[in-house]
Amino acid sequence: MFSECRRYIKEGDSVSQFDSICEVQSDKASVTITSRYDGIIRKLHYNLDEIAYVGKPLVDIEIDASKGVAPEEDVVETPPMSHEEHTHQEIKGHKTLATPAVRRLAMENNIKLSEVVGTGKDNRILKEDILNYLAKQTGAILPPSPKAEIIPPLPKSETLPAAPKDKARKIPVPVSRPIVFSGKDKTEPVTGFQKAMVKTMSAALKIPHFGYCDEIDLTQLVQLREELKPLAQIRGVKLSFMPFFIKAASLGLLQYPILNASLDESCQNVTYKASHNIGVAMDTEQGLIVPNVKNVQVLSVFEIASELNRLQSLGSAGQLGTNDLTGGTFTLSNIGTIGGTYTKPVILPPEVAIGALGKIQVLPRFNGKGEVFKAQIMNVSWSADHRIIDGATMARFSNLWKSYLENPASMLLDLK
Repeated sequence: MFSECRRYIKEGDSVSQFDSICEVQSDKASVTITSRYDGIIRKLHYNLDEIAYVGKPLVDIEIDASKGVAPEEDVVETPPMSHEEHTHQEIKGHKTLATPAVRRLAMENNIKLSEVVGTGKDNRILKEDILNYLAKQTGAILPPSPKAEIIPPLPKSETLPAAPKDKARKIPVPVSRPIVFSGKDKTEPVTGFQKAMVKTMSAALKIPHFGYCDEIDLTQLVQLREELKPLAQIRGVKLSFMPFFIKAASLGLLQYPILNASLDESCQNVTYKASHNIGVAMDTEQGLIVPNVKNVQVLSVFEIASELNRLQSLGSAGQLGTNDLTGGTFTLSNIGTIGGTYTKPVILPPEVAIGALGKIQVLPRFNGKGEVFKAQIMNVSWSADHRIIDGATMARFSNLWKSYLENPASMLLDLK
């Protein structure tokens, strides 16, 4: 195993416990490694962007010999931790539980974890606890941290104003950085998540894909979400449309388990997955990543929303762990946040199906009486492994998923 390493320190720098030493990015996760000691950096074993091998020293730290430890220690890289593998900090005789991301936030704001009351499981300190503590100390109202948004906000279905005719059509503004041409070719190595994408997509395109598309009328769901958003906000959770899409997919997978399966390399055995670990594609600064919500089949819509909030926060900070990024059994990708209606999603092996969601548009449709009304329409594009999934199965699953979303109250009959 090896990882791409970016460092925050140089030789001769003084460091304290939990100071950031470097950021390690493998093909599955990105994590910041912090110092375990107070001391001085005496030697760096890698230069910027060099490949660091797991188990090999990263830096040499000279520490105070009077504290009863060896005068020099090697900091050795370990594989990135998942969010379950929390570290412990000894402060004033008791252990404080917090993730590396939370510790880093506390360090950047000069906050002692021992002074913060944790509201998580086993008194674990959460990001919200740090922000609340900081707000109380400064008296300021902190803005929400940036998130890797999955679903764009939508206007209310009942009060959709018509676009003014006298206004010019909005022109999309490029958000990417301008490309500067120096007149010379530039070659860069493929590393990190990009390398993982090369490997995964190369394997994926060996699978014979079957495509199926349809449109969904989300008018009722838009109204339901508007009613539930304030309730979720009171509980501290941002409610998007994606939790409903994910839960409806899980209910559909209960009826069509072949879509939540995997096929072995020899194509001799099909494994039906008991857990619905539904992945959600996110566009982040690190590139395309697909964390997944574990065991959706036993989660409520609110619990799914809460987990999505956590994944979005970690994704925007580049702190998703290996556990968040592996073990997926089915995937939904929302290309609609960028634009477009239909696409051809590529299956993520060893999964056998994936869905891509287009943008939600206000379009004219006819009701049962032949009257025209404003409808909230979203297109969906499915891809399935045609070696074990036929078109009829994919279409029936899509119809069931569609029925749940077009009549969200019908999900109550099957929720557990």
